[in-house]
Amino acid sequence: MNKPTIPTILTLAGVICALCSMASSSSAADIYVSPTGNDADAGTHASPVATLERAKQLARPLAGKESVTVHVGDGIHYLPSTLVFSPADSGTAEHPVVYTATNEGGAVLSGGSRLELQWQPFRDGIFMAKTAAGLEIDQLFVNGSNQRMARYPNFDASKKTEAYQGFAADAFSKERAAGWADPAGGFIHAMHRSRWGGYHYQITGKNDEGEVTFEGGWQNNRPSGMHRDFRMVENIFEELDAAGEWYHDADKQTLYYKPDSNIDLNAAVVEVVRLRHLIEFQGTADAPIKFITLKGFVVRHAARTFMDTKEPLLRSDWAIYRGGAIFLTGTEDVQILDSEFDQVGGNAVFFSNYNRRALVKGCHIHDAGGSGVCFVGDPNAVRNPLFGYGQKNDLNKIDRTPGPQTNNYPADSEVADCLIHGIGRVERQPTGVLIEMSARITVRDCSIYDCARAGINIGDGAWGGHLIERCDVFDTVQETHDHGSFNSWGRDRFWRSDRDATQVAVDKDPNLPFLDAVETTVIRNSRWRCDHGWDIDLDDGSTNYEIYNNLMLSGGLKLREGFRRHAWNNITINNGFHPHVWYDNSGDEVYANIFMMAARGARMPTDKAKGKRVDGNLFYSPDPNAKDKYAKFGWEANSVVGDPLFVDPESGDFRVREGSPAFKVGFENFPMDQFGVKKQSLKAIAKTPVIPQLITQNPDGRREAERMNPIDIPTYWLGAKIHSLTGEEFSAFGVRKEDGGVALSEVGAKTAAAQAGLQENDLVQAINAASVKDVSQFLSSYCAAGDAPLTLKIIRNQDPMTLSVASGAYVLVESIDAGDQFSHLPLPKSPEGKVSANDAPKNNPLHLLVDGEIIDGYGPIFGNGVYAGVYRIDLGQSKPVSAITSWSANYGKVRGAQKLTIYGSNSDRDPGWDLSNQKRFTPLGTIDTTSMNAKAFNAASLRARTGESLGTYRWISWQTNPVTDKAENTAFQELSVE
Repeated sequence: MNKPTIPTILTLAGVICALCSMASSSSAADIYVSPTGNDADAGTHASPVATLERAKQLARPLAGKESVTVHVGDGIHYLPSTLVFSPADSGTAEHPVVYTATNEGGAVLSGGSRLELQWQPFRDGIFMAKTAAGLEIDQLFVNGSNQRMARYPNFDASKKTEAYQGFAADAFSKERAAGWADPAGGFIHAMHRSRWGGYHYQITGKNDEGEVTFEGGWQNNRPSGMHRDFRMVENIFEELDAAGEWYHDADKQTLYYKPDSNIDLNAAVVEVVRLRHLIEFQGTADAPIKFITLKGFVVRHAARTFMDTKEPLLRSDWAIYRGGAIFLTGTEDVQILDSEFDQVGGNAVFFSNYNRRALVKGCHIHDAGGSGVCFVGDPNAVRNPLFGYGQKNDLNKIDRTPGPQTNNYPADSEVADCLIHGIGRVERQPTGVLIEMSARITVRDCSIYDCARAGINIGDGAWGGHLIERCDVFDTVQETHDHGSFNSWGRDRFWRSDRDATQVAVDKDPNLPFLDAVETTVIRNSRWRCDHGWDIDLDDGSTNYEIYNNLMLSGGLKLREGFRRHAWNNITINNGFHPHVWYDNSGDEVYANIFMMAARGARMPTDKAKGKRVDGNLFYSPDPNAKDKYAKFGWEANSVVGDPLFVDPESGDFRVREGSPAFKVGFENFPMDQFGVKKQSLKAIAKTPVIPQLITQNPDGRREAERMNPIDIPTYWLGAKIHSLTGEEFSAFGVRKEDGGVALSEVGAKTAAAQAGLQENDLVQAINAASVKDVSQFLSSYCAAGDAPLTLKIIRNQDPMTLSVASGAYVLVESIDAGDQFSHLPLPKSPEGKVSANDAPKNNPLHLLVDGEIIDGYGPIFGNGVYAGVYRIDLGQSKPVSAITSWSANYGKVRGAQKLTIYGSNSDRDPGWDLSNQKRFTPLGTIDTTSMNAKAFNAASLRARTGESLGTYRWISWQTNPVTDKAENTAFQELSVE
């Protein structure tokens, strides 16, 4: 225990002695601090002071006049209050001020206190001890290890990628809370509904109905409510049931704790946390703090700050707490070296607003509640700042001056040779290194892993110039969703969620995207692995990037909306390139890379949104046609397919050998032994990513081209082409997979969909309050609505809205037990038209489809395994069409459902069978009754509403698809056009 160290009055003799001892050298002064020292002493090696605060007082008169070194001895230094540096404590380039641990890692700076407790048994392995009046406990450490507040469900370390390492939908349900006497003071932790981060709430009690009441939830900058399943509560006395859990009853002044069996409570060191910030640098741009170095410390016992994570980071998805265990604002040439940040409750290091030439090097940051190292500028330095995703600038009125409007932001700073892991132990929107409203930040030679979210995050393009090199980033996005090991946004002043407005403005002024992203950000010579997202993920608006010499081991490369991204000489193992929602004429270039998968575009490419160059890559893929997926857009015309001849892929050496076809596309080898931390003591304990086995064949040994894949017929509704979201598209539309939706991918100007107010890339998620996760549910709800008006819930530019549709075609279905009972869709009395088909049907001749009769049989059926079979009727001349109907028999109890898309043609001669030729064919609509119960006979009709028409056509085509998992087709019996 420390002896009393801070005297009320320092003796004049003591001050004189201290000054005399420092004057022994004309160019340098040494001050000594020891946990067993005394602040009344001189601060010499023989008579050290006890506190860093006193050492700072002794150093201040000498700072800048001569070099000052404060030697901090081994042991735990419990800081009574935050140690604050001001400009008066500054050194100079010639005479710096250094605070250094005598032995690296020996001096522990603690923001907590040690408790002396008398433990008594309570029950069920739980012990209890009396605490001092007024004591608040946010975190409890036993023998240096952070213990857990009593929680439900219990923590399970083996569930590394599960939300909160244990979640439950009923975490704070009324039924669960019935067993809680008074939950006030507890906390609710819940993932964002789309898993883009997390929320935190403090429980205020229970209402008269027994429901839990709470406040909070401001930690996410794109709020959409709690995830219905991923929830956890803590600090509830009744949930204290697992080893390592504790609960403090402040009113009863009693601490309850259930230790592990290997802990001797009588000998255990028990500590609690008091301070949020252990050290602060409080300067300004006009009066900065200069040339102070902190070196060799262990920083421990900083409080959690999740309930104060409220400040939005411009239009990024995040909110932030502007603070950390070490907090710096208004500094120049300040360094944090060779230090360990051990289990701090919030952010470890936070550079706020004006900071220049800061250096964090050789540090070990682990098990942080928040982020590792943060660089966050002043929003007032940004021109035309916005703070909510849906907020929009008037692009005709914005400031067109490039760059920041003040200097109040971090710049020209570096995080180097650091080991950062266990990030986001409390919060779920943290990162190893955060860069936001900053310029020219370098992240170099860092190993970053075991992160709840991204490893490195750039929150916007303001103001670019960042360099990320020789980093090793992996095991990220472990609990969140829809981002990558590297993640960025570029929602700068040019960017709007209604992207067409941005496109129009950029077409007029191509320099617009570079007003904030004024300098190029470079990502190079690094290794990335993200098994739950993309390895490198450049999201909304990310602009002005160069990405080269990167090894991506799992998730590949994603480039969403943005301009001038150049990616070359990268390797993506078992993955490839993910282009999402590009702007027209974006200037993007992707070349000389090694891909192992065909590109996976989301809502692109198009004739205009295809970038400047996507070509000259090597494809090493199970699919020999991988490079040709987007050939019609001019992509990969000069790319090659082949084995790159990796040197030693099993050991992670993905350089290519002499003779590799990669050299033909301009690929150049880059080092595979320089990723991550270099400092020997850190390298000895740093983990490295698992190297994946190459997947060059499908699991059954056949190559992709040998597979017989079913053909999905196009789906149309109100003339618009629609499809279910798959794969990358959930991210592109910004929705959860659990919610899904149906996207409108083609909406012609004259279609009924356009006339109803629908637009291309709208996403329908509900019809008349019934959720529609995919096309099957959509068509089922559409059929069920009949001719009633539709109320649609849609997502447009990631914003929800409601739209009413009371015009356009509708579907009527009828299912009966006998062939003569149709009341709503009776068989035609005088069928007309000549029927034909694109594939010879089986069992019965085609003319039976227009004979006015149905039987319990196959009819003219397409054979099993025939996809996109087409029946066609020639009406002989063009005429207005009001209804198109098909009848089927449920022969064998599986043939009655119908799955078809209907087309009309007004050609004066045979239009052929290429229904994708929109010059000859007009898609009218899709019917799918496979989710409905089929009776003996079934009818489905696409019909115009009263006073409307489906159009004027001579030819009507039914494009059908199998309706069973055995690829069996519908037993059509009759076709009719009215």
